[in-house]
Amino acid sequence: MPPLAYVLVGSLALAALLTIRWVPRRSDSLGRRRPFPRISVGLCVAIAIGCAVPLWTHARLEARLEGAAGKIVGEPVRVHCQTSGQAFLDVGAELGWVRWGPDGVPEHSTLIKRGPCADLSAWLRSSKRDPSSDEVVAVHVLTHEAMHMSGIKNEAHAECAAMQRDAAMAVALGASPAQGAELARRYWLETYPQMPSEYVRGCGAGSEYDEGLPNPPWADETTG
Repeated sequence: MPPLAYVLVGSLALAALLTIRWVPRRSDSLGRRRPFPRISVGLCVAIAIGCAVPLWTHARLEARLEGAAGKIVGEPVRVHCQTSGQAFLDVGAELGWVRWGPDGVPEHSTLIKRGPCADLSAWLRSSKRDPSSDEVVAVHVLTHEAMHMSGIKNEAHAECAAMQRDAAMAVALGASPAQGAELARRYWLETYPQMPSEYVRGCGAGSEYDEGLPNPPWADETTG
């Protein structure tokens, strides 16, 4: 459970405790009415609300990402956006990962690092007409991890399969088909050539991992 959730529960519990303690002591021994601890209870409730808003926003983002990734994978998946506490303790360079079981089968669950999740959130709130490079990469990271969740273990294969589905992922997240195609095209031209060697092989028109899907990001390079 995220740290904010503990603070929220603790604040509500303290507010309830203050209220419960006040009820049998509403009057003193002389019958004088004791005031309700409005300030203390109000402060606890305010803290709880302050924690609930980012928790709700975080859960809503994860739900949107899960819905889109599930469409690409073809079955329900879970997407967890890294929290600030998890990011503080994280020393890994990867932008997302999927855990594989001892039987070699991937879990239908992925963790997306805090940076890409923030970029996904920003892109979802935007017009999606002119995404930043970070936002383009963030959408692709989600697609790449979806490919792992679908069972592709090899990084170069997952990368190429993801690029052929980036446009579909963008559309599933709310972009228009034209916006999705442009986002996929930008990743292919701007980011993919800079990827480590283990990611950059066997991809492109007629290559090993070309699935022949409609409108791949390299489509313009193969038309007359």
